[in-house]
Amino acid sequence: MKPRSVLWLAGVAIAISLNFVAGTAHAVDAANTKNSAETYRLLNLFGDVFERVRADYVETPTDEELIEAAIVGMLTSLDPHSSYMNAKRFQEMQVNTRGEFGGLGIQVTMEGGFVKVISPIDDTPAYRAGIEAGDFITHLDGESVQGLTLQEAVEKMRGRTGTDIKLTVRRQGVDKPFDVTITRAVIKTTSIRSRLEDKVGYVRITSFNEQTETGLKKAMDKFDAELGDDLQGVVLDLRNNPGGLLDQAVAVSDAFLERGEIVSTRSRETEDTHRYNAKPGDLTDGKPVVILINGGSASASEIVAGALQDHNRAIVLGTRSFGKGSVQTIMPLPGHGAMRLTTARYYTPSGRSIQGEGIDPNIVVEQARVETIEQGDQRREADLRGALENENGGSDKSDNSEPGEAKTESKAEDYQLTRALDLLRGVALFSANQQAGAK
Repeated sequence: MKPRSVLWLAGVAIAISLNFVAGTAHAVDAANTKNSAETYRLLNLFGDVFERVRADYVETPTDEELIEAAIVGMLTSLDPHSSYMNAKRFQEMQVNTRGEFGGLGIQVTMEGGFVKVISPIDDTPAYRAGIEAGDFITHLDGESVQGLTLQEAVEKMRGRTGTDIKLTVRRQGVDKPFDVTITRAVIKTTSIRSRLEDKVGYVRITSFNEQTETGLKKAMDKFDAELGDDLQGVVLDLRNNPGGLLDQAVAVSDAFLERGEIVSTRSRETEDTHRYNAKPGDLTDGKPVVILINGGSASASEIVAGALQDHNRAIVLGTRSFGKGSVQTIMPLPGHGAMRLTTARYYTPSGRSIQGEGIDPNIVVEQARVETIEQGDQRREADLRGALENENGGSDKSDNSEPGEAKTESKAEDYQLTRALDLLRGVALFSANQQAGAK
């Protein structure tokens, strides 16, 4: 290779590096300065490999393909969440945070070379097809995902609305992989769903996008208009919520806190530590809060659960959360999309790191199916011959059905939610009794 060509390529590599670190010169310390000679040597190595591939590879690659592949490799080697987005993917990411995108409706990461499902999004093709948090996707339309980057796998799962894709899925507890065919659709996510369960407000947050804070306030206003002071409390359902925007997680936490730290982010440089604190004002006026989490609750969901748990503002119920406690910063690269770089870690108010650990619930409740057990010929006091009658009148018979008569089956219940509602009602009743006794 000609020396001039090597120097030119080294210059290109140096320019690329300088573009990446623009705006972050303060992070360069004396140790990096001492290693500058080694850095230039390695950049020359990059130039040598780049030129050799251009000259000798069996097919003619474009310079853009090679440079992008080098950047992708550099970022994905750091951790599962750092990545490069070309201009098209960057635009799609911006659309996603606004609450609408195309695809299957699953949030994913990479683990062990396979695509791992963080969680399906409610009411999407993947959700309706039965994809579950923790599933591993091993093949897409019969082709192995091993060797693909996360972005490449996501790109394959996206496509024209109405077209099908076959996913090969490995699931814990299932002996053999199985195939699921899903039809792609435009995914419109409704961040907040709410309803009243008797006198308890139920709020389901499916993701943290730009509409989350507004949606939560609307839900709470609706509860206040319908029940006022009769509202017993709120169940905040964060199950299978893969996270989203940090500012929205802070806003949701702040909605239930009067004061104190919500979350802190700590980067490599100590001076870059940021703390987010609550402002006065609790949308529930101090009423009980129960938070539901599971293995699909990640990132922003864990911030909310950890903050309210540490402040003893909410009881967290369910199973351990996903454990994504890292902060990704989107850094636009003019004319070339953007890169997503892990720049910090999340810590709860008590100083707990979420990364790799997740949030442990105060009360562990696995999802389960509850069935009524037949009592057979079990008898009660009122069935005994000569039993005294109730002085207030009325009869108390144990069962009005004829022998062998089939019982009507109740509809399937969400066991975790049922437990959460019972817990909240119990806490509300206990608090009401205490207040009545103090008068």
